[in-house]
Amino acid sequence: MHDAPPRKGSRLDSFIRRLEAQRACLDWAAAAIKDVRGSVVELGLGNGRTYDHLRTRLGGREIFAFDRQVAAHPACIPDATHMIVGDFRDTLPAFVTRQMGRIALVHADIGSGDEAATVALARWLGPVLGPLLARGALVLADQRMEIAGTAPQSLPPGVPPDRYFIYCAG
Repeated sequence: MHDAPPRKGSRLDSFIRRLEAQRACLDWAAAAIKDVRGSVVELGLGNGRTYDHLRTRLGGREIFAFDRQVAAHPACIPDATHMIVGDFRDTLPAFVTRQMGRIALVHADIGSGDEAATVALARWLGPVLGPLLARGALVLADQRMEIAGTAPQSLPPGVPPDRYFIYCAG
């Protein structure tokens, strides 16, 4: 038998809490950016659940999704213009140059099972995101980041501290 650190419930319980927090933050952000002009960026398309949620909540906003490879449900894959495939470090710099100051919302779901790699990616990503953001834009992230020109925001009611992170561009 393996000695594991004590935890609050099962991994399934933790997964459900993460998804509930994610949904609460996405819904809050959709309302909060209603008067902010700009497109949306989904970093980490995964299986497409949050992309689908965002396009449902944000109506006609243009949404760009990024991921290393496409593994989403077929109904949740953006068209070729809006699906950017490859490592963020390779694909984001040119996108930032083209979209500077035009993004109203970034959702960054970048956590992986490799904690060191996730922390390194968040450290790299934070400085890259700042120039993308329109005034009043939001960044929602599953990792803590340092993003120039933004201020941390309170989480929506019911979302525990450090479960998600929200930053607003000034």
